[in-house]
Amino acid sequence: MTLMTVSELSGLKLHSRGKVRDIYDLGAHLLLVATDRVSAFDVILPNPIPHKGAVLAQLSRFWFERTRHIASNHLVSTDPAEMPTAVRAHSHQLDKRAMYVRKAKRIDIECVVRGYLAGSGWKEYRERGTVCGQKLPAGLRESDRLPEPIFTPATKADTGHDENISVERMAELVGHDLTERLTDLSIKIYQFGAKHSESKGILLADTKFEFGFIDSELSLIDEAMTPDSSRFWPADRYEPGHGQPSFDKQPIRDWLESTGWDKKPPAPPLPEEIVQQSSRRYIEAYECITGEKWEASAR
Repeated sequence: MTLMTVSELSGLKLHSRGKVRDIYDLGAHLLLVATDRVSAFDVILPNPIPHKGAVLAQLSRFWFERTRHIASNHLVSTDPAEMPTAVRAHSHQLDKRAMYVRKAKRIDIECVVRGYLAGSGWKEYRERGTVCGQKLPAGLRESDRLPEPIFTPATKADTGHDENISVERMAELVGHDLTERLTDLSIKIYQFGAKHSESKGILLADTKFEFGFIDSELSLIDEAMTPDSSRFWPADRYEPGHGQPSFDKQPIRDWLESTGWDKKPPAPPLPEEIVQQSSRRYIEAYECITGEKWEASAR
């Protein structure tokens, strides 16, 4: 499979380039192209990760198709043959890594659901006994399963870090009714994903969703329960009391931390061993969750 760091699709109008995706404007629709770029500490790294973009797109497809009974979503197709003529002309570049989606009016809130105590939630809990201002039982350990999943929103940042906010602050920003709807939908989708993943030997520790309005209908957008937006832990190695091994870019973060890099651009190039290890983790996550053997595009 050919690595893609930047898509160059002649005849299509580029809307924007994110850390991972290139977005093209197709009128009432968008074309989301998941490249193999990888970022850490909000810096795009010099090395692409083989298969990463395709895994993100195909795992999102998997979840979008299976959660429509909970919430509508923006996905139309991931098959270039079902996309407009101008897009089909680039099928050789887009196989497995493109999503043709309906445009949405994005709600600028990251809808985070946590089922386990980890990351910034664990840090806040140690300091104040809360996560995003929500009081939790005393005596919890790092990586402990929470009594119930909790909704912990964050402001959506196009650059830099998202900022955790309270549910009350979210209600001030988007209204009480929409906050309640987003809380309910986010928790239901998380619970569905967590139950399925656990049946496959993976714990979905936490994840984040984005929503928007499509023709006045509240819809799930962007990506869904991928290693870039979630913490996936192998169930057979789960041991609360410390951090867990995960199916994400943790090997990259760990290596970067070991170099003394100041986390400002440019980032140092990754060793080939770290690149391949990360690629294997993305593929393993896909195979475990979907139950399908990963088949790379021959293009």
